Amino acid sequence: MLSHHTILMSSAYLPPIEYVAFLLKCEIAIMEIEETYPKQTYRNRCSILSANGILNLSIPIIKPNGKNTKIKDITIFNSDRWFTNHWRAISSAYSGSPFFLYYKDELHGFFTGKYYKLVEFNTALTNEILNLIGMNCKIIYSDSFTTRGEKDVPIDVRYSITPKKEIESKSFEEYRQVFSNKFSFIPNLSIIDLLFNLGPETKEYLMRT
Repeated sequence: MLSHHTILMSSAYLPPIEYVAFLLKCEIAIMEIEETYPKQTYRNRCSILSANGILNLSIPIIKPNGKNTKIKDITIFNSDRWFTNHWRAISSAYSGSPFFLYYKDELHGFFTGKYYKLVEFNTALTNEILNLIGMNCKIIYSDSFTTRGEKDVPIDVRYSITPKKEIESKSFEEYRQVFSNKFSFIPNLSIIDLLFNLGPETKEYLMRT
């Protein structure tokens, strides 16, 4: 039986701010890897703020078993060097942020194409970000699929954190973003938007979210 310090989540690529805010509130995060891979989610996509507005970055994937492929079996299509394009986009978007130079070396190493499985890449990258923020949440993998609404799961946000959900700006405290001179505040972007802009204050912001 899971304690109230445990949360059930989906895997995510450079997850949005609300995702990491949930991780801050728990001791253990169980990453669902037994689910059938769903389309158009944060599992292989993130949103950053570029000079032209919101930019969605998607990792190209391969489904070995077609539409019945479980998330744990999803592989990354590295042949087109998506990681080079993603890092170039991230660098272009955040090179002018206050803390990009401070964190870039720790993150750049993940964008080399060395990861084969999507879940392994997402987890390693998320763990590094948690470390940079100063968070202690432990991520473990599920060993069986948990049906929605099971009573032993106190917090289940696998399907509630989604790019399909409209986000209200008032739900997130405003902070200065790189292109704030061009755009109104855009909430709930990838955690790196917060990290590169607030640096050591990131954890305090998440505690208020």
